[in-house]
Order: sequence, then C-alpha cells, then structure tokens
Amino acid sequence: MLEVLNLRFESARFANEVQSVISMRLMRLAQGGPQAKAEADRMVTEKIDAFADAEVALLNSLVHGEGFLIAAERAYLPVRRRVHANSRRLSCATK
Repeated sequence: MLEVLNLRFESARFANEVQSVISMRLMRLAQGGPQAKAEADRMVTEKIDAFADAEVALLNSLVHGEGFLIAAERAYLPVRRRVHANSRRLSCATK
C-alpha cells in the first residue's frame, strides 16, 4: 500500500515539476533574443541526451537480468535528474 502511495506522490511531483519547467521555458522563449535561441537549442540537446541515457540504463538493466519494473525505474532516473536540474536552473534565472 505504501509503495502505491509513494508511486502516486512521485508521479504527481514529477508532473508538476515538468509543467513548471515547460512554463518557465515558454516564458524564456517568448522573450526572444539570444537567450531564447540558446534555451531552444539546449532543450533539444538535453532531450536527446536524457533519452539516450534512459535507453542505456534500460538496456543495461535488462541485460543484467533485472525485471521490467526495475529497468523502467532506472530508465526514469536520467529524465528525472534533467527535469529537476532544469527546474532549479530556470527558477533561479527568473528571480
């Protein structure tokens, strides 16, 4: 039961943080100029890197015989780290 609650809490937390990052990035892109272009370039590069890292983590987990749920958790970690780092970076930049 506790595991289900933790999973729900983490899902809600992650969704909230993703929405926050999207909002902050949209504000930066709407301002235009060199910062907007740099943010757009960074956004694309980070997504490619995060999903490549997630794929490697997933495959490594499966190759080592871990179950699908553990492999999914390991694949989620690089994406979660990137979102959290962007949230911190963008929230500091908007203050």
